[in-house]
Amino acid sequence: MIVTKHNKLLHLNIENGVANITFDNAPVNVLSASLIKALRQLLGELSNNNDVKVIVFDSANPDFFIAHVDINILEEQDILDELGKAAPDGLNIFQAVGEMLREQPQLTIVKLKGIARGGGAEFIAAADMCFASLEKGKLAQCEALMGIIPGGGATQYLSSKMTRGRVLEIILGADLFDAATAEQYGWINRALPDTEIDTFVDQLAQHIGDLPEDVIKTTKKVLAPVRNAEGFKAENDGWATLVFSPGTAEIMKKAMENGVQTVAGELKLEELLRSLM
Repeated sequence: MIVTKHNKLLHLNIENGVANITFDNAPVNVLSASLIKALRQLLGELSNNNDVKVIVFDSANPDFFIAHVDINILEEQDILDELGKAAPDGLNIFQAVGEMLREQPQLTIVKLKGIARGGGAEFIAAADMCFASLEKGKLAQCEALMGIIPGGGATQYLSSKMTRGRVLEIILGADLFDAATAEQYGWINRALPDTEIDTFVDQLAQHIGDLPEDVIKTTKKVLAPVRNAEGFKAENDGWATLVFSPGTAEIMKKAMENGVQTVAGELKLEELLRSLM
């Protein structure tokens, strides 16, 4: 049976035990409060769907997977308040997204064929697997260029994937990493030629989807990630201290005035932000 659903931000297709969720928040797929709400609702629905064994995430935008958290997210204060109430104790709303993804009963796979920065890169780090296009897949934790640190789990997720030195390079270097380097660092599973990635991910997802449900759930349970409550608290405290400072507000204002969250600006975001320092 094939199930297809659409809303303004997410597209869902379910076939043969595999759900495909496509992000579609033009123009650059920012992680807005509305998108977070829609994503949490959809993941909640799928968690109770025993017919779905694998979830594959991709993007309708050829250039961007998820650009980063929406700089104008405070304009959706009502939704933010709602998300805050729903977040587990000890987690902010961005950390709660990653932890919900990590706790999803289905196997989760990201197919990265564009740029993922900030909250988008954190989403990828929280997924069970990620496969990226050699030519188009790129990742960055660029928050330092905006006067803050990552606040959606990056410090915790990356520390479980690579050495401390590499995590520091990613966060404080704040550069855009190509897929080959991301694979070398352990950030993603594999970097594949763009002409091969669709076939590879689709085949892998179907092979896993063909397994008995208990095999997938038991494997995920045995390999369950550990939530470091102190680490998440330290990350949130550090992020909150910086994000609400006057200096950060000024950086964000200048960034928006100079093309952040436009296609042209986001394609060269690191260069743009460094020019404002």
